Amino acid sequence: MNTDFYRIKRLPPYIFEEVNRLKAQARARGEDIIDFGMGNPDMATPDYIVDKLCETARDPRAHRYSASRGIKGLRKAHCAYYERRFGVKLDPDKEVIAALGSKEGFANLAMAITAPGDVVLVPNPAYPIHAFGFMIAGAAIRHVPATSPEEYLSRLGAATRHSVPSPLALVVNYPSNPTAQVVELDFYKEIIKFAKKHEIWVLSDLAYADIYFGDAPPPSILQVDGAKDIAIEFQSLSKTYSMPGWRMGFAAGNEKLIGALARIKSYLDYGAFTPIQVAAAAALNGPQGMVDDIRAVYKSRRDVLVKSMAAAGWDIPAPEASMFAWAPVPEKYKTLGSMEFAKDLLIHAKVAVSPGIGFGEYGEGYVRVALVENEHRIRQAARNVKKFLTMGTNMAPKDLAPAK
Repeated sequence: MNTDFYRIKRLPPYIFEEVNRLKAQARARGEDIIDFGMGNPDMATPDYIVDKLCETARDPRAHRYSASRGIKGLRKAHCAYYERRFGVKLDPDKEVIAALGSKEGFANLAMAITAPGDVVLVPNPAYPIHAFGFMIAGAAIRHVPATSPEEYLSRLGAATRHSVPSPLALVVNYPSNPTAQVVELDFYKEIIKFAKKHEIWVLSDLAYADIYFGDAPPPSILQVDGAKDIAIEFQSLSKTYSMPGWRMGFAAGNEKLIGALARIKSYLDYGAFTPIQVAAAAALNGPQGMVDDIRAVYKSRRDVLVKSMAAAGWDIPAPEASMFAWAPVPEKYKTLGSMEFAKDLLIHAKVAVSPGIGFGEYGEGYVRVALVENEHRIRQAARNVKKFLTMGTNMAPKDLAPAK
């Protein structure tokens, strides 16, 4: 029996698995691991959202199948959010669809629009689903260096000229996961201009739209005149309202792309549990002060991380947005690479981070630090890191092995 399944063969080994394995082993031994690895928000979902979920769940009618596009009230709430936040008007029936998290929406859109052999331009480093969603669907991925937004924009032309066939789509993600970089509206204007010239769809991931630390909130690509002709944008309630386990996201924008995603989803799911959708609408329509509070917590954690790690001997640039810091591997550890540095940090400092190589080859030399531990734990991590950094790199292999 053939077990070489086509799509599974296209997926490389999960690069984070080794760090995850060491983390699980350490915890099984009773070790206290300070976990900055997964971007898993730790703050409680605001009470008014949970209360609406409980209220709706008590209605037996809400336990029936829901709508894969999202209930009408939820789609209207997302349209209201876009008009309030970005000044963008959307049609709730044609230009918005709910998804089981933005990750699911992105992966299903890839299945909806991709034929085997299509070329998709993806930034590198990038959140894994941006490439692997299309890879699973059968596309060929052309990685475009994106150590800065300017580099990504400047490299798109060459990537397009050297792609056969011409690219089907390109991906943008700002505020970026993992680099935490941000862009202004002029960047999106250039992207839309380029994409229209080359007849390329644009897929924007805006999951961190409301986690920012400067005065100017990040823009939406849909603010650009004519963007809805070729662009779709994904968002999530996971970070904005601290609702990661609720699995509620959205796509908004081009009617054709929304329709394609709706067609695929109609075969795959009946939508999220209706009480979750009702609660999500309450989140979008309700008081937004909690969003400011959540943002303030991340900003405070960011400041503590940067200050305490600098005192420990590890200079980490302060991110302008997102719930991550993109931290360069300390100079004397650079020869180890991000994977070995992350493993050593876990073993010796009891601190878990994500190796930059897991986000693409241009992520090498960095690790991603998620702001998902409280300030006390961040300071504790910095103390552990300080001790680790004084150990030096001239350790024998046996010294790097986890304790038994």
